[in-house]
Amino acid sequence: MNGIRASILDLSPIYQGVDPHTALQQSVLLAQTAESLGYTRYWVSEHHDMPQFASSTPEVLLAHIGSKTSHIRIGSGAVLLPNYRPYKVGEAFALLATLYPGRIDLGIGRAPGGSAHASLAISGNFLAQVGMMGELVGDLSAILWNEYTVEGQQVIARPIPPVPAQLWMLGTNRKSAELAAQNGTGYVFGHFMSDRDGDEIISFYKEHFQSSRHQERPQVIVTVSVICTDSEEEAAQLKKSREAKNSTRKSFIGSPNQIKHELQALARTHQADELMIITDIPDYQKRLDSYERLAKAVFSLEASM
Repeated sequence: MNGIRASILDLSPIYQGVDPHTALQQSVLLAQTAESLGYTRYWVSEHHDMPQFASSTPEVLLAHIGSKTSHIRIGSGAVLLPNYRPYKVGEAFALLATLYPGRIDLGIGRAPGGSAHASLAISGNFLAQVGMMGELVGDLSAILWNEYTVEGQQVIARPIPPVPAQLWMLGTNRKSAELAAQNGTGYVFGHFMSDRDGDEIISFYKEHFQSSRHQERPQVIVTVSVICTDSEEEAAQLKKSREAKNSTRKSFIGSPNQIKHELQALARTHQADELMIITDIPDYQKRLDSYERLAKAVFSLEASM
């Protein structure tokens, strides 16, 4: 698709009638399928006390996913940084980057990922931590490059990996874009979860980007909800069904040809280097089928051995 890379975001959904163990096994299968189809990266989310999602601790799931794949980049979309001390996050991803060199992405966000009470259980005063997000991101950036100090004493997140995890900032507003630009990280705009126009936000990020040890130039991923059906008729039926259920998620639903043109236009408008696809359809096999159609017919990805 004109050089645009394609990746996958997996919320590890627990569909009706399925237990969490099965849902997580489906995440493993999706990661393996993504690798075989030629997707660039596979990311998992963080949610707390939400019965519809199985991924509460991305770094634990990624350790398992890494052992079941061989070369696809794997990462968090996202570790919700206000919930944690940056040093602990840095340690977890230093270990992952040591286990799977050159494959680890550390996507961070500032959403709570659950109810107010779940946030209290994890971090205490979540809002106070959100207010310190700039400091938290700066500390995490220093930790990844072994430049962090406490009371003047260097503290290193060990083990030291051969290649640090690549840092990305996720968000849907100018504040997240500003943090990404100031810290010289990649930026991921959550198109599927935003009512805002991402063009202006992404342009702001690119205009204010400061080169860093993380990367020399700005990089943009746009996360999009897509269901790629076998035919236009199937797409029309699915859209009608979703409208009847008052589904609010902003999604592209269509045949490969329809989706290809829509995503090409989106990538141009949002100046995207990469599109990260989330496919929310309550059938694991249909989810895999949709990603396969996207890989072959939309992104023209080459299957890997």
